Amino acid sequence: MIRWLLRLPLKASCLGFKKGPHVTRYAMYRRMADFRCPNPAGLKVLSISHSEPLCHILGFEDSQLTDASYPAVNILSLPYPDATFDYVISDQVMEHIEGNPNAAFDECFRVLKPGGMVIHTTCFINPIHGFPSDYWRFTPNALSFLCRDKATILESAGWGNPYVWLYSAIGMRSQPIPHARWHPLNWLARKNSQYWPISTWVVAKKHEVA
Repeated sequence: MIRWLLRLPLKASCLGFKKGPHVTRYAMYRRMADFRCPNPAGLKVLSISHSEPLCHILGFEDSQLTDASYPAVNILSLPYPDATFDYVISDQVMEHIEGNPNAAFDECFRVLKPGGMVIHTTCFINPIHGFPSDYWRFTPNALSFLCRDKATILESAGWGNPYVWLYSAIGMRSQPIPHARWHPLNWLARKNSQYWPISTWVVAKKHEVA
């Protein structure tokens, strides 16, 4: 009852506004849009386990995407030749890898063309969520480490703040965030503390062949 009473005015305050993703993806997706591919035509993109929404944010059409969704395709053993794709993209997937994350990154770089881009988003501070299971958490430093010797890191970063969990505790985590910057929920979705990364990501360019 108390949670419902707290949710009611917050939901009412969002009526009539244009909205974006929910709170733990709002700032991350806005940042990912800054890495939108300037010339996407003709590029081949590997979308890992239903990462199509992020692929669209990055500027790609469905016709360019190859879906590699678990369990039909396992990121630990991708069924594609070396240097097949211009981009390899995963969105909130790496925490669910049932195996060695280093091997998953190695496979992504193996199927990526020299000079190609890998973009992975995942999480660090987050409740256990099994889809189908939950194994790992990654700081930005960990994501950089997993790309070591394979790529130039363009960005390894994160977003989060402790207030998000108070908001989530009343059942509002899935509520779309208003775009109006003055709205309190927009402030919540943009406020960032480096010590509380909820969502984390890495954007890296595979080394060219020497």
